[in-house]
Amino acid sequence: MKEIHDFTIVERRQHGDRYFSLVLQHGGTLQPIVPGQFVEVRVDGCHEVMLRRPISVHDVNPEAGTLSLLVQVVGNGTRRLAELQVGDKLNIVYPLGHGFTLDLKPQTSALLVGGGAGIAPLLHLSKALKARGVECTILLGGRTADLIPVRDEFLPYGTLCLATDDGSLGHKGLVISHPAFSEHYNMIYTCGPTPMMKAVARSAAERGIRCEVSLENMMACGVGACLCCVTDTDQGHRCVCKDGPVFDITTMKKWYQC
Repeated sequence: MKEIHDFTIVERRQHGDRYFSLVLQHGGTLQPIVPGQFVEVRVDGCHEVMLRRPISVHDVNPEAGTLSLLVQVVGNGTRRLAELQVGDKLNIVYPLGHGFTLDLKPQTSALLVGGGAGIAPLLHLSKALKARGVECTILLGGRTADLIPVRDEFLPYGTLCLATDDGSLGHKGLVISHPAFSEHYNMIYTCGPTPMMKAVARSAAERGIRCEVSLENMMACGVGACLCCVTDTDQGHRCVCKDGPVFDITTMKKWYQC
């Protein structure tokens, strides 16, 4: 069930020049949030930004009643959000979208591949999988080391592997060239730049491995009304905000083969 609440910022952390994270809490009971779902954030005090901004849920703490957002500064809206401090209010609609599938059995294996802001939903996912007894390999990539934020947060939940284009951290090269990528897994999950996700999806399809991708199309309403985030799938046109953002690649051949 979707809800709209004013959340209070109870923690704020800066991660280099381009990323920051917010921990949010409101007085009521936090709705269950499936890994891969997102929120729509109202940006107050910025006349250039009329619509809410979609942001992936980075982490959830049910006991504390908090959710966390990892945000990349890319425009006027996120620059305004970056100015917020502990104690400020943030109005959000949540939980939105279709999240990752969590049907893996204990002692099976999963590969989580993230790049850039696509790293955000993978923390909540890795925690959920570990709680189910799934062995996780978490492969994060970026052009440079400073573009792989919060990487240490993943350490308790699986084997962490890193790749950078310039070799400043971990393996030098793309994530798909990392030795861990060629191992066999029962499931692959990926979120990040479209070219990266398409390469991951193609490889998974060729190897016969289940795979889900979390798309990052431009969204406005978050509920499938405005149709600005429509993507072409093997089952016809689908709204990424409502039918996704997570899709099984068996329905996405048109997307990853182009």
